[in-house]
Amino acid sequence: MDEAFGISEHAVNEVVVVTVTGEIDVATAPALRERLYAIIERGGSRVVVDLLAVTFIDSTALGVLIGALKRCREHGTSMHLVVAEARILKVFEITGLTDLFTFFPTLDEATRP
Repeated sequence: MDEAFGISEHAVNEVVVVTVTGEIDVATAPALRERLYAIIERGGSRVVVDLLAVTFIDSTALGVLIGALKRCREHGTSMHLVVAEARILKVFEITGLTDLFTFFPTLDEATRP
């Protein structure tokens, strides 16, 4: 059984880290959008979205991440994704989004000053 969807946030090296668990799909993506947009509105120089515990991601979730990236750019904030699971990264590759996002394989690398 897959882990339940969840979102949490904390700061590492003055970077806001948004940790997502479980499946991000049409049912859960709106909650992720709300949380990311609220974080971006608060300001800051960098947001890291930790997808290490994500078990599934669909096109709705990709749309949310693209929208959040656009909003980050409007606010002068950078957004990085942490993805280590090959099948999750493959979704970004198939859709041609690997050129749009900055990916890191570990949270430590993504939050380095």
